[in-house]
Amino acid sequence: MSADLLVTQSGGIRYHDGIDVDPLLSPRPYLTAATTGGVAATAVGPDDHRHHLGMSVAIPDVNGTTFWGGRTFVRGEGSRMLANHGRQVERSRDVGQGSVTQELVWVAPDETPLLDERRTIVARAGSDGIDVLWSTVLTAAHGAVSVGSPQTNGRDGAFYGGIFWRASFLTGRVRCADGEGADAAHGSLSPWLAVDGPGISLVATTSNSDMPWFVRADGYVGFGPGVAVTGRRTLAAGEDLHLDLRVAVLERPPVDPAAVARRLDRLRP
Repeated sequence: MSADLLVTQSGGIRYHDGIDVDPLLSPRPYLTAATTGGVAATAVGPDDHRHHLGMSVAIPDVNGTTFWGGRTFVRGEGSRMLANHGRQVERSRDVGQGSVTQELVWVAPDETPLLDERRTIVARAGSDGIDVLWSTVLTAAHGAVSVGSPQTNGRDGAFYGGIFWRASFLTGRVRCADGEGADAAHGSLSPWLAVDGPGISLVATTSNSDMPWFVRADGYVGFGPGVAVTGRRTLAAGEDLHLDLRVAVLERPPVDPAAVARRLDRLRP
């Protein structure tokens, strides 16, 4: 299943069910985006990281199962390909005008359910581009879970995991409220993030104000709030974890990214 959530003259937002994704990449639904002028804003299965799937919610370590895909960082051993790839299985779907709501279950390789999820994705035409909201609630409905990242497993700086956006371009200019450059943005709690590439600019914000930004802007461009940064995150049985990421897909760098972020903050599921 692929669903067009928003169509412009040359671009738009499309949502994919991900059922044809290679099992080693941790199959999951994902979103692809292009500017109103048709410039791709996301990358799916690029050669450098085949498990990067546009915009998706992907966590490297849930009770030892990877929902990120690819290799797993093992403390003292480095990155290894393990037989630990989970997948996100759809239970229900409701596609509306510019939106999709899904209920899913995250299952381990042996089909053990680990998390339930309810997600809502909204796409709207903005004054200067396209605005996207991805909102997710993860529930430890099947017992307590422990969530980790490569950083919590010993790889410094690699605290990726959560809602993640893989951009189409390989290098970019990064700005945030704390300064300019990926070094200023990576690990910051800036209320907004702006990443500019050729013919495209992305402005992002999140209500997860306690989750530092993971930002990469050299070799590939990707970003998202990190779920497990200074230590593993434990969800007690029945506990919810709310995640969201809002992104404006623009054709040129905004003069005032903070103003774009304020507009994004008004976008609701």
